Amino acid sequence: MDLLKNIFDDRPRGCALMGMDIGKKTIGISVSDSRQEIAFPICTIKRTKFSRDIKEIERIAREYEIGGYVLGYPLNMDSSESKGCQSIRDFGLEFAAQLSDDLRGGDVWIALWDERLSTSSVEDFVDKSVGISRRKAKERGVIDKLAAQHILQGALDFL
Repeated sequence: MDLLKNIFDDRPRGCALMGMDIGKKTIGISVSDSRQEIAFPICTIKRTKFSRDIKEIERIAREYEIGGYVLGYPLNMDSSESKGCQSIRDFGLEFAAQLSDDLRGGDVWIALWDERLSTSSVEDFVDKSVGISRRKAKERGVIDKLAAQHILQGALDFL
């Protein structure tokens, strides 16, 4: 697990990637196509217990034949690491350790991608373009899965 720019050459090819916007209460999930060109919002998982969260992520990973993961990494505006960066690293390490053997395919490829302004960009989009309030969009899980899509699409564009 490292910043995408550092593990660019090691990325899995010919398979879908999963993007995650990891929050304290929810995890937004998105997936790419197998050519790794377009990200699609999938769902928002309400966090409960880590082992249950992993099971739900694994279910989605199997359904979409995921070969690697992109985690939103909350850098500060000056590009320094925020307080939340360590919790994302901890999540990634624990996720890799607990991921079922059939989903590993050897080492688990996990990239960290700068998620600055992803949520606020999505909130602005929903507020101005979709026509539902930010509060309702958040309650329905729309913001988190769209933020995950925004994160993954940024990573795909970089690739």
